[in-house]
Amino acid sequence: METITGVKTKKLKILPDERGRLMEILRSDDEMFTKFGQVYLTTVYPGVVKAWHYHKKQLDNVVAVKGMIKLVLYDARENSKTHGKVNEICIGEHNPLLVQIPKGVYHGWRCISSEEAYVLNCTDEVYDYDNPDEFRLAPDSKDIGYDWTRKDG
Repeated sequence: METITGVKTKKLKILPDERGRLMEILRSDDEMFTKFGQVYLTTVYPGVVKAWHYHKKQLDNVVAVKGMIKLVLYDARENSKTHGKVNEICIGEHNPLLVQIPKGVYHGWRCISSEEAYVLNCTDEVYDYDNPDEFRLAPDSKDIGYDWTRKDG
């Protein structure tokens, strides 16, 4: 699978000891760090899809810290060499990965675990309540044509 231009990933290291675990997610000295906007937590129930949206100004840095999600990216950028490409990345407890989603790339996810998934997003811009930088499509939008059903194989 060709990775969509501008998408970056960072394998997260879990440091366990007898007290529990520590997992660093994003550091200001990481190559992929741009600037800090805000951090928020969103959850998704088993089997539920939260999709599609993209940003014109904001980078998203997404990590699932509990449960598992299938993160799906669609490159809608006309001038991108990966225009029209789809990437699917399963992330969460069993694959601790930080995914940086560039501006102009539609994204969404489906909870693929049997319990609610917790997803952190560290953005490089703050949310503007009066002028949100979110451009949405329905999960079943014909513009993307993605099938969210489970695929065994």
